[in-house]
Amino acid sequence: MFFNVDKSVFEKTYKGIVIGGSAGSFKPITQLLADLPKDFPIPIFLCLHRLKHVRHGFIEALSIRSSKQIIEPQDKESIRQGMVYLAPANYHMCIELGNSISLSTEGLVNNSRPAIDLTFQTAAYTFKDKMIGILYSGANKDGALGMKAIKDKGGFTIIQDPEESMMNTMPMAAKSVTEIDLSLEAEKIKNFLLRLYKAQQK
Repeated sequence: MFFNVDKSVFEKTYKGIVIGGSAGSFKPITQLLADLPKDFPIPIFLCLHRLKHVRHGFIEALSIRSSKQIIEPQDKESIRQGMVYLAPANYHMCIELGNSISLSTEGLVNNSRPAIDLTFQTAAYTFKDKMIGILYSGANKDGALGMKAIKDKGGFTIIQDPEESMMNTMPMAAKSVTEIDLSLEAEKIKNFLLRLYKAQQK
């Protein structure tokens, strides 16, 4: 057992990890990426609220301490193992059947583009029970329905502990609409993924 989770959670083969966050999430997510091994195999999809007119500097800030390759995908880009995909500024990022990513400039969802809900919901539809959804600090409710979609499809859900979050609206909203598997401090979210990595190496 680990964090009151059955060991079968760590033995499962996952096809994707989706991570969402807004205000207060940048620091813990940067730390997470810094501590993940370079050969962490599961693709990670980051959907973070960001200023739509600032297109440079964000990915560089995320990458500065990380050994992982972090990119903003092109429309219809194929998903590769071990990559970290960051939703580009002012684009929705969706995970498609056929192992690809699509981008769109359709209307705002939850006053956001990229919208966490869209990334999470499309990932849930594509990966079903073979995915993990993680929602960090944020000041609005974007991501809540996405977490519900993940849970409804049999995926595993984690929120940053609302008591630790700089802005707890986002994790609390997710908790209000679906059963969340784990509510963890940021350091323990990182430890969860490191434990998953070690289990996958066996």
